[in-house]
Amino acid sequence: MNRRDRGQSTVELALSLPLLCLFVCGLLQVAVVVRNQVAVQLAAREAARAAAVAADPQTAARLAAEQAIALDPLQVSIVEHDGAVTAQVRFIDHTDVPFIGMFMPDVVITASVTMAAEPP
Repeated sequence: MNRRDRGQSTVELALSLPLLCLFVCGLLQVAVVVRNQVAVQLAAREAARAAAVAADPQTAARLAAEQAIALDPLQVSIVEHDGAVTAQVRFIDHTDVPFIGMFMPDVVITASVTMAAEPP
C-alpha cells in the first residue's frame, strides 16, 4: 500500500455517507406511507361495514373508522345508492422523516369500499 493512498477509503466514506443517509430516510418515508395506506384501507372497510348495518350510517362509519386506526385527522364520507353504501376515507400524510420533507410533498391517501346495505 502506498503512503499516498492511506486515507482514501475514509474520504470515500465521508463523501458517500450523506447520500446513504438520505437514501435510508427516503426508504423510511416510503415505508410510512405504505403503512398508512394499509391503515386507511382498513378504516374504509370498517366504515363501510358499520354503515351497511347501522340505522345512522354517517355516525357509525365515522366512529368505526376512527376506532380502527389512530390516524388524525381522518375524513370519512358515506354515499348511499341503490341498496349499497360506499365509504370513502381520506388522509393527508405529512412527510415527517428528516430531510425528506424538502424533496417529497405531503401525500394524500384515499380508499373507497362499497358494501350492500342491510336493514338495521
